[in-house]
Amino acid sequence: MSRENHDESVDHAALFQDVCEAEPPDQECCKLVTINISGLRFETQLKTLARYPNTLLGDPMKRMRFYDPLRNEFFFDRNRPSFDAILYYYQSGGRLRRPINVPVEIFLDEIKFYEIGDDVINRFREDEGLLKEDERPVPPSELKRQIWLLFEYPDSSGPARMIAIVSVMIILISIVIFCLETLPEFREDDRVFNNHLAPNGTTAGKRSSMFMDPFFLLETICVVWFSFELFVRFLACPSKPAFFKDIMNIIDIVAILPYFITLGLDLSEVESSSQQTTSLAILRVIRLVRVFRIFKLSRHSKGLQILGQTLRASMRELGLLIFFLLIGIILFSSAVYFAEVDDPESSFTSIPDAFWWAVVTMTTVGYGDMYPVTIGGKIVGSMCAIAGVLTIALPVPVIVSNFNYFYHREHSEEEQVEYTHVTCGRPLPVVCVQNKSDSKPSLVNSERSEDDDDWSSISVLNFNPSEEYTGKLTDV
Repeated sequence: MSRENHDESVDHAALFQDVCEAEPPDQECCKLVTINISGLRFETQLKTLARYPNTLLGDPMKRMRFYDPLRNEFFFDRNRPSFDAILYYYQSGGRLRRPINVPVEIFLDEIKFYEIGDDVINRFREDEGLLKEDERPVPPSELKRQIWLLFEYPDSSGPARMIAIVSVMIILISIVIFCLETLPEFREDDRVFNNHLAPNGTTAGKRSSMFMDPFFLLETICVVWFSFELFVRFLACPSKPAFFKDIMNIIDIVAILPYFITLGLDLSEVESSSQQTTSLAILRVIRLVRVFRIFKLSRHSKGLQILGQTLRASMRELGLLIFFLLIGIILFSSAVYFAEVDDPESSFTSIPDAFWWAVVTMTTVGYGDMYPVTIGGKIVGSMCAIAGVLTIALPVPVIVSNFNYFYHREHSEEEQVEYTHVTCGRPLPVVCVQNKSDSKPSLVNSERSEDDDDWSSISVLNFNPSEEYTGKLTDV
């Protein structure tokens, strides 16, 4: 009886194989596939996964690396709660929703691992209130790449750190010179010198005195370094148009322009006193621009970069704050003017004059140069102070939340960079990495570890799927 059952099963198996071979290729997509996520099994149809053929699960060649022939399933040592949303993305035709019990960072790592796509990831980051990851392109040439990393990324190597230290010192020296030039003892000679004019209206001996000025010599050294640094970075940059669009490069250009404009005006002939007055006014404005050099420190300071990212991410909240303050300033300045208009000793002579008092009161500064004296004015002042406190306090939690996000992301990236220099166990075979989607090499500001990189872009000789590490560092 058992012999007959065995023969019958063999016949059924052979018949099933013949039927499968006779099926058209379209019927292949209707077959069920089992996906094992850290011990939790999911079943779906192949046609569901085939809706997105560029993803890890939709590409047969990519997912075959995770196939277990003994259990006839695909095994992934990944986060189990996240896969519910990943599978629903295929089933729903593109709807991606993060489970409530899964943190944003973990779910972001999962959708990157399953190669859902950059467009989907960007939409997910927007829905979660996260900023788009910054892509850092590098030059294709090896020499330009080394120079670019040397001047653009201080943490890339030891020489890059030394150049960063020199740059910071020169920036500080330039700022100190800018401040010391305004001291009365250093301005006295200029006032006396400007009174000695030649008969034709030019300053006698001005050129020789300018080149002997120690402040001018130190400023020249600083500008030479700034110009050299800007010129080298421009030659080695991967994209010339993107170079001029970067706000930091614009600050670098603005920081050195006042020196050359001032030098040109000092060396030029001034023909009349009216032109002298105009030149002095231009020089004062241009010299004020030199204070922007302090923003050059943000290139070498993680804290200033985090602050800048926080302000950029909080522009909507800051805009609402300014809008509410403007409304409050107009309302309370008008109210305090009409409350104090009958008092002859009142400081509020008009509504525009009361704008300053409303700003100082709503920001809780309270200089005391203008204050109401009547009962009605004091009531308006009290309401103005309370409204200012409430208005300023409303967007603060959002700004603090953005700051905490960028702060923790910066620290997590530094920790991941440390892990990339550590290898465990036997060394991996030599690999050749080439991203097919990008024609240019780039450094991506990523939030994942190196172990989660796309193995589909890695060509490995004698690759054994059973030895592949597909997960992240987790607590055991």
